[in-house]
Amino acid sequence: MRSVHRDDDPAESADWQREARAQFPIVTGHPELAYLDSAATAQKPRAVLEAVQSYLTTSNANAGRGAYPWANRTTDLVERTRLRVKEFLGDPDPQGSSVHFTSGTSEGLRTVARDWLTTWLTDGDEILVPFADHRANLDPWLEAQRLLAGRGIRVQVHALPYQAGSGDYDHRAFDRLVGPRTRFVAATHVHHVYGGDMNVHRIREAVGPDVPICLDAAQSIGHLPVRVGESALDVDFVVFSGHKALALPGTGAIWARDARGPAFRPGGWQGSPNTVGIASLEAALDWLDAVGTDRIAQWTAALTTRLSDGLGRLPGYEILGCQSSLAADSPLPAAQRRHGIVTFRHPDIPSDDLGFILFSHGFMVRADSLCQAGTDEKKDGSVRVSLHVYNTLGEIDRLLAVLTSLG
Repeated sequence: MRSVHRDDDPAESADWQREARAQFPIVTGHPELAYLDSAATAQKPRAVLEAVQSYLTTSNANAGRGAYPWANRTTDLVERTRLRVKEFLGDPDPQGSSVHFTSGTSEGLRTVARDWLTTWLTDGDEILVPFADHRANLDPWLEAQRLLAGRGIRVQVHALPYQAGSGDYDHRAFDRLVGPRTRFVAATHVHHVYGGDMNVHRIREAVGPDVPICLDAAQSIGHLPVRVGESALDVDFVVFSGHKALALPGTGAIWARDARGPAFRPGGWQGSPNTVGIASLEAALDWLDAVGTDRIAQWTAALTTRLSDGLGRLPGYEILGCQSSLAADSPLPAAQRRHGIVTFRHPDIPSDDLGFILFSHGFMVRADSLCQAGTDEKKDGSVRVSLHVYNTLGEIDRLLAVLTSLG
């Protein structure tokens, strides 16, 4: 993945950001509100909304099931968007890979688990999966283990090791987990609670060149450059949700390299695709390329650093994740910094109450256990601020002022 300069003065990008923000009608239509929940779902630029309206009013039909012009245009849209996903990811071998549309990351990961992983693991094989990332990247692999056990195939599941307190994978501990029967690794690109780049290239170094890696890219696609043609992202699956990448809800994709293990083919009868969602995804990827995911990443990183730096100076607040990357003058490289996500707790105010308080001041945040695997909702509630290109420095400063007033 290309590095992103995160210490640039955001004022230099102010004009560019204002132009980008102006393309989000729901944001500009509610200037009194600050939407700070883009890790849950992103808002949609006008180009996506117009593409949806155009499709529904000119070409709406089913794909692959008709010989008339509307159906043909819809079929072309679906196939064109498959190629668009490959192009967006910098696919080095688009003829050898495949793209399959899903309802989102959760369904996509489950499809890989049920329809691909269970078809080629054998008795005694081992897999490594995350036990402290989003539940969508844990439950499918445990389900696959249970399905295989029902067939008499015993697969050992190892938990990816984590560094204490940081939320990062502990790559130095991989040696004791990787062995000759290691067949598969599931990993996360950007953590949905801590916001950190999980340094997938180190997993590849640990497991070697032959073990397939499936990447949950829900929090990176649309937020920063994701280039599978680069050695830093030598993975076999990239799974993401369209709605977190500026497209409509109910659409997502699985990109499969089809180079390690059997070629990926979803099982069962493939019903009607979400054609309007696919139309929105094509438009969203076009918009992101035009605006530049590198510039989006640079902008949101500047906002994230401003928030974590300011919040880190307030007494009592607990910021989750790596503590050495909070300050604006942190010497850590770009990949170690937070990518648009800051999650914290208040010492005296429960997270759900704090969420209501912040909304009373015009801030929309996520306040609960954040669907993190291995957490107890009653004890592990937190507040997550997640940012995108439409957020501003003024919103961050106002949020810090409110948090300061709460003590």
